[in-house]
Amino acid sequence: MKSVQRMLALIFVCSLLISSGCKKSGGGGGGGGNNEANLAVTTNPPSGSVQAPSLGPFDLTVTITSAMPPGGVKIEVTAKREDNGTQFYSQTINNTFSVTSNFTITGTPQTVVCVVDIKVTSNSKPTNIWRGSYRYSKK
Repeated sequence: MKSVQRMLALIFVCSLLISSGCKKSGGGGGGGGNNEANLAVTTNPPSGSVQAPSLGPFDLTVTITSAMPPGGVKIEVTAKREDNGTQFYSQTINNTFSVTSNFTITGTPQTVVCVVDIKVTSNSKPTNIWRGSYRYSKK
């Protein structure tokens, strides 16, 4: 009988030691905050640049350089005259797989400076936003 009690005591002590080493880690799961990485984006033409006047075409490439959010991204591109703010181009796409999206800016008026605004928003975390812009003109 004493050997059974000793065996049970040994099992009890072992189970305490094992269970103390198996603590549940904090955070994550259960619909808590979204720890998504901040969006990082590169564009061609580069954001912040002023392009030399040209005849066109006026192509834009938007590349997501950070990890793609689980729900993908929404990319909004608008172009407007710098002098009076008249918008002549707008396109929005939802992208869930490809890290690169291509646009062709159309309707560009001649001999005025135009501004292209780019906004990339995470579909899974709407507060995760990247913004950029560049200037160009048509000869």
